[in-house]
Amino acid sequence: MYRDRKIGVVIPAYKEELLIVPTLESVPDFVDRIYAVDDASPDKTGRLIDDYSAKDRRIVPIHHVKNTGVGGAIISGYKQALSDRMDIVSVMAGDNQMDPAFLPELLDPVVEGSVDYSVGNRLINEKFRQGMSKWRFVGNSVLTLLTKIASGYWQLMDPQNGYTAISKRALETISLDEIYPRYGYCNDLLVWLNTFGFRVRNVPHPARYGLERSGIKYSTYIVRLSWLLLNAFIWRMKMKYIILSFHPLVFFYISGVFFTFVSILFGLYALWFKFIMNNSIFVPAVVSVILFALGVQFMLFAMLFDMQEENKGAWYG
Repeated sequence: MYRDRKIGVVIPAYKEELLIVPTLESVPDFVDRIYAVDDASPDKTGRLIDDYSAKDRRIVPIHHVKNTGVGGAIISGYKQALSDRMDIVSVMAGDNQMDPAFLPELLDPVVEGSVDYSVGNRLINEKFRQGMSKWRFVGNSVLTLLTKIASGYWQLMDPQNGYTAISKRALETISLDEIYPRYGYCNDLLVWLNTFGFRVRNVPHPARYGLERSGIKYSTYIVRLSWLLLNAFIWRMKMKYIILSFHPLVFFYISGVFFTFVSILFGLYALWFKFIMNNSIFVPAVVSVILFALGVQFMLFAMLFDMQEENKGAWYG
């Protein structure tokens, strides 16, 4: 146990035959259960997990018949951890990228009850980002901005970081079966946590890269995840600010989108009015600018209200 709490660690693994054993060996002694999830790997990953479980009785092997994605593998671990009554569940990737020395720093805020979910932050300074390519940093930064808007955690950085710890209370509240199962699960999970008012904290730690290779192609991943985040954002607005509670920021967002869309139409009309009809562009152009400014102002007010709600803290349960 760690500070009188039962700790579980979920290790999702897909094609990690080179690194899964070093990862399992690195898990600290205070961890009570290690949920090693083989996500239908075609290599020896599953066999190595089973072999090592004979040496370490804390290991609970979980084997997927069909590949479900990293999110799906983590959800399987979460469910088993809840069944085993773990108080806090952390996630460490199967590629040995996450330094176990920083696990207590993730656990402490959850143990103390100040937050229900802690997530690592590698983007806070250049020293911590050593080893991260510039392209990966830019991709993470873009996704951080989009996730801030979608999730409502405006102070959060590095949401793509999979090194996390979550309380049993949070896991019991959210609908695990509805979490997005592949890359993007961490972003979707944040939306669920914010909707039900759970506190989240960043824990700075340095990036650690070695033999692992990221499977994310940011050129396509950002586009795909943007659509996921848009849908998650709309769902959060509906659930948090209409169904579970009420806040006028929803109308500010709707008004902002409406005026911005109309301003674009007026801008196109202004171009048609000028170059096709050969008339003065001044009046329609001014109307377009005014409408665009109104749209942006409405959305900025909505974001401000959303930030204020984040600071109020957890209310659910």
